Amino acid sequence: MKLIFVYNANSGKLSAALDIAHKIISPSTYQCNLCSLTHGTFTERDVWKKFREESDTELVFYHKDEFEHEFNKQFTYPMVLKEENGELTEYISTDKINAIRDVEDLIAQLKTK
Repeated sequence: MKLIFVYNANSGKLSAALDIAHKIISPSTYQCNLCSLTHGTFTERDVWKKFREESDTELVFYHKDEFEHEFNKQFTYPMVLKEENGELTEYISTDKINAIRDVEDLIAQLKTK
């Protein structure tokens, strides 16, 4: 089993620059709570990096454009999917991710599922 994290952001330097600006100028309207939970304005959060590096589960990360190109599927984003035996299933929905308030809560939900 592996978990696939899909950010509600596109890949590329321009998209990254626009995301950083959005986080600074209007963080309350930023459209990717998963990004906000796992990353600060410029870098990955230390607690998230430690969790990711120590996880026994394979964790894979995509921007939405990369995911849709790779899997030829579309969902609402952000979300976490479980891939097992070639099948993708919802693991943590967009609504649940958007309700999470801090990275510790995200980690707790991932550990208890």
